[in-house]
Amino acid sequence: MNRVGLAAYIAETYHAEKDCPWAKYPNYEVFRHANNHKWFALVMDVPKVKLGAQGEGLLDVVNLKCDPIMVGSLRSRSGFFPAYHMNKESWITVALDGSVPDDMIKMLLDMSFHATAATIKKRRIPGDAQ
Repeated sequence: MNRVGLAAYIAETYHAEKDCPWAKYPNYEVFRHANNHKWFALVMDVPKVKLGAQGEGLLDVVNLKCDPIMVGSLRSRSGFFPAYHMNKESWITVALDGSVPDDMIKMLLDMSFHATAATIKKRRIPGDAQ
């Protein structure tokens, strides 16, 4: 999956529009929840050397929130890197160069979407025992 295909999938599946919040980085695209404005995906082009990848030039990637238990095992696979500029325990950077199957990206995207969704807090009723 490439970044154009990912953006189209996100728009169709999650009804989220891309936001480019940094003038200095016009190719960095944030996808947020409409209700709580939390990010669930950040698409960037990052120098390969900063990711520890082989070669020169830029690599299109997406940062996704991930179950911390999965992060370690994913990083041992091709196309996965420690989260670029995010919490490395609960975010993962995924290459958008075809090295990661589309189904895996979609599954991780769905996980990220749900992990960052608004939570419904129980309203405490006065006098109610907890």
